[in-house]
Amino acid sequence: MAAPWRCCLWSSGGRGWWRATRGCWLPRLRSAWPGGPKGARLLSQEKRAAETHFGFETVSEEEKGGKVYQVFESVAKKYDVMNDMMSLGIHRVWKDLLLRKMRPLPGTQLLDVAGGTGDIAFRFLNYVQAQHQGKQKRQLRAQQNISWEEIASKYQNAEDPLGGSQVVICDINKEMLRVGKQKAMAQGHKAGLAWVLGDAEELPFDDDKFDIYTIAFGIRNVTHIDRALQEAHRVLKPGGRFLCLEFSQVNNPLISRIYDLYSFQVIPVLGEVIAGDWKSYQYLIESIRRFPSQEEFKGMIEDAGFQKVTYESLTSGIVAIHSGFKL
Repeated sequence: MAAPWRCCLWSSGGRGWWRATRGCWLPRLRSAWPGGPKGARLLSQEKRAAETHFGFETVSEEEKGGKVYQVFESVAKKYDVMNDMMSLGIHRVWKDLLLRKMRPLPGTQLLDVAGGTGDIAFRFLNYVQAQHQGKQKRQLRAQQNISWEEIASKYQNAEDPLGGSQVVICDINKEMLRVGKQKAMAQGHKAGLAWVLGDAEELPFDDDKFDIYTIAFGIRNVTHIDRALQEAHRVLKPGGRFLCLEFSQVNNPLISRIYDLYSFQVIPVLGEVIAGDWKSYQYLIESIRRFPSQEEFKGMIEDAGFQKVTYESLTSGIVAIHSGFKL
């Protein structure tokens, strides 16, 4: 009977439970199961540990995963429009700044997590393609005696316009990925792009695989942020870079009051008018307020094993870029 009991624990606790109890003797834990006061205390502690927040609401960890999935399934079709309305278009500038900080070179292997609509991935592809074309032009200029026919031939025969770069978009939500694929087709992105359905807390990739890991406005929706950071560290190559774009706490009192007023009074109304979904956008605002402070999140990144962790505030502290290296 011991084996079936152990399998039940594995399926209910998953990978995170196994890590937390590594080295423990399972039969010993079983002896403290529901019978007696000690077992009752263990159950009570487990129940408390399994609780988390969904915005300002307290829910079970399992329930949060389902609720977050429903939020993004609901907003996927109007996601880009609402981002423009919520940020007055500034989210595009923030994402451009993330790419400038990244400065990828041709050949870079990027993993973009929770990036189903493709905003970071498409910017990455455009950036590395421009870099690769610039490199080709410089090489051609260095060849003084080459004819125009030879120049045209080199461009026509170029097999890889990205210089070997690849971007993998990993998102847990099928609807977000579907919208992203539609955008990719509309914008003509075909080469160097892959779409993967996966969980940030348990990525379906080998160790030491990517040069850069990005997550933009997504990590605050993860149930266990520490596990997502550990997974980011695992899949990066030695010397790889972690880049996170996320909302932060606003320190200026005046801007903070204006920001709160706009967030809680205006954005949910826009969500109802444009997307027909008031509750989802209410949650998105609440999730911003529940996200750890800049220093707390910096500490979490360092705890995951990253070195040289930095924090860069953008637009009066409303959003920030956190980055670190896997050494």
